[in-house]
Amino acid sequence: MKYKNSYHSPLGKMIMASDGEKLTGLWFDDQKYFALNLSADAVYSNLSVFDETKLWLDEYFKGRKPDFIPPFYLKGTDFQREVWNILLKIPYGSVTTYGDIAKEIAEKRGLSRMSAQAVGGAVGHNPISIIVPCHRVVGTKGSLTGYAGGIDKKGYLLNLENTYLTKNI
Repeated sequence: MKYKNSYHSPLGKMIMASDGEKLTGLWFDDQKYFALNLSADAVYSNLSVFDETKLWLDEYFKGRKPDFIPPFYLKGTDFQREVWNILLKIPYGSVTTYGDIAKEIAEKRGLSRMSAQAVGGAVGHNPISIIVPCHRVVGTKGSLTGYAGGIDKKGYLLNLENTYLTKNI
């Protein structure tokens, strides 16, 4: 069975999804690829993983780096999960580029190159916004591009983390 709940962030309503134990989705209400893996028969429920996620989000939106991560499960292709695991390593208050992630994957796989656009597609399909920090991926020279929740939200999140784009790229 699939479960859902909601959270009201400073950027608008967010929907959470769970398999009953782990967080499987976290989206802004109007985001591209909204609730991609959430079945229509998901039941609204108060689960402990939703309580943990709300606590995490409360801390985050107060401008603090939460000292825990709610249990989550990332469902996607092998390539998507590889990209999402790289996202999890981007430190709070820092950014990386789509190109840098592509280079890292190419090196890991022994390839001469990897498409930054393919990386961008995987980043854009990240099912757990903010906690898996896809907002910390920017274009060349720090340009704010490609956030499924909207560029305005991406800018807000980076500002909340006191991210200085020119310093981190």
